[in-house]
Amino acid sequence: QVQLVESGGGLVQAGGSLRLSCAASGSIFSFDTMGWHRQAPGDQRELVATISRWGSTNYADSGKGRFTISRDSAKNTVYLQMNSLAPEDTAVYYCAAHRGGTKTYWGQGTQVTVSS
Repeated sequence: QVQLVESGGGLVQAGGSLRLSCAASGSIFSFDTMGWHRQAPGDQRELVATISRWGSTNYADSGKGRFTISRDSAKNTVYLQMNSLAPEDTAVYYCAAHRGGTKTYWGQGTQVTVSS
């Protein structure tokens, strides 16, 4: 049973920073890709950033230059460093892990609220 546990969300003022963490129950190298998605009220869930097993990263345009995805294999944890946060970044942020092209596992989500 794969478990992904997110943490690090909270309330921050515009221009501030947060670092989200996603702790996996097993080796993060067992997944082809891990990433972060977000969902604001009334919106569809959208991709924020991904990191592959080989370390290549990908970002949605909304986060380029402000967000950085990284990992610590010793801790089986993936991070999302978010800088220069804006009110439009307010959403529930979900960690996702993809395996075999067909399996996707999700965390429970962590709320990020950016006040103006």
